[in-house]
Amino acid sequence: MLSKIKKTLIGLLSPKVQAPTRKPVEKNKTSEKSVYHPKPKSIHVQKAINLPKLHIVPESAGKVRFTDFKLDERILLGLQIAKIKYCTDVQKETIPHLLQGKDISVKAQTGTGKTAVFLVSIFQYLIETPLKTRSPGFCRVLIIAPTRELVMQIASDASVLGKYCNFNNLAVYGGIDYNKQLTALKKPIDILIGTPGRLLDYASKKALNLSKTEIFVIDEADRMLDMGFIPDVSTIERKLPGTNRRRTMLFSATLSDRILFLINRWQKNPVKIEIEVASNVPTPIEQLFYSVTGDNKVSFLLWLMEKHKMEKILIFVNTKEQTFKIQKALAKNKIESRVLSSDIVQKKRIKTLSDFKSGKALVIIATDVASRGIHVDDVTHVINYDIPERADDYIHRIGRTGRAGRNGVSISFVCEYGSYSIPEIEKVLGYEIKCAQPEPNMYK
Repeated sequence: MLSKIKKTLIGLLSPKVQAPTRKPVEKNKTSEKSVYHPKPKSIHVQKAINLPKLHIVPESAGKVRFTDFKLDERILLGLQIAKIKYCTDVQKETIPHLLQGKDISVKAQTGTGKTAVFLVSIFQYLIETPLKTRSPGFCRVLIIAPTRELVMQIASDASVLGKYCNFNNLAVYGGIDYNKQLTALKKPIDILIGTPGRLLDYASKKALNLSKTEIFVIDEADRMLDMGFIPDVSTIERKLPGTNRRRTMLFSATLSDRILFLINRWQKNPVKIEIEVASNVPTPIEQLFYSVTGDNKVSFLLWLMEKHKMEKILIFVNTKEQTFKIQKALAKNKIESRVLSSDIVQKKRIKTLSDFKSGKALVIIATDVASRGIHVDDVTHVINYDIPERADDYIHRIGRTGRAGRNGVSISFVCEYGSYSIPEIEKVLGYEIKCAQPEPNMYK
């Protein structure tokens, strides 16, 4: 019996039936099916990933495709994700100059696609000029915007369009964890996006070094001027390399004498591009004006919302106190709404904007400060519950609808106080405003 067991064990251990063993994988060799790419030292160099298929954009008469430019495939894939195929006027006029490395100053309204202008050109530059070594607290690109909401929107767009580019982007602004942003600055940054106050704060504490920044972008320079941020921006600009050693892009809805003065200070021989929109209004937007007394605004608003198909609505007021009054009135009529104003904590504002984009929130009541950061393509109606005091604020408000080629409707309530702003708005629009009188049955 023992000899039989012994023979069996010998047979099992025989080389003829021994289980095959795997050959050790050599570290420096790769197989055809699985390729190992070491992490690049330059953090914006593309990692090894399986890129999706790039679809061919068909030619269209009178239109310029992004594929017509010499852009990296990863950028085109980001545009494909965002469903951006053809250039807007500002994009087709501006991108060729940026790809040539020139400074630009652009006059264009919001909603014309200018964010994609500077992001696409920045991405291409970073891909073409990788750095082997990086230092913490430095950024290659600095983008300044006047409001937290706009900073968040630019950062969101950069995340979508640059999905396959492996950039390290960071947005800094007030209202959220200061130390968390401070910790993030300890890494090398490709694209830093921020409000003037927060950027200046970090720079003054030596947490941010701008001496090696290669591209400087000022978005909505006119609003920066209106909000009194130019002294802060000027201080930041002086911390950057000189105009001979950096590129500067400036975008503004207007090119006033003060903006032109800043262009001469901050830029070197910039290409000036002005995109004129018919009647200075983003198209296609239907504008309606109604003569409504202050006491009747709420009841007329309720009637409009009940009788008209309004899928996603932005209601603008002139004061933050008004936002809560309207929200309360809508709630009494079982209409859910959200508020965007300076009184709302930042986390809640971020959540509100996110829900509005996703469709979880369909009615937003906002002040003008908040309007600069709302970039949602499918807003069907903008309601000016209060007429803004400034004509350019009116243009910016209604520019929240009719975006990305969609139709939009703007409805303005002209009361005894708002009528004083009409002449200035007429001057910007280029025609006389005719106010309709609501019928007695058009109140709820």
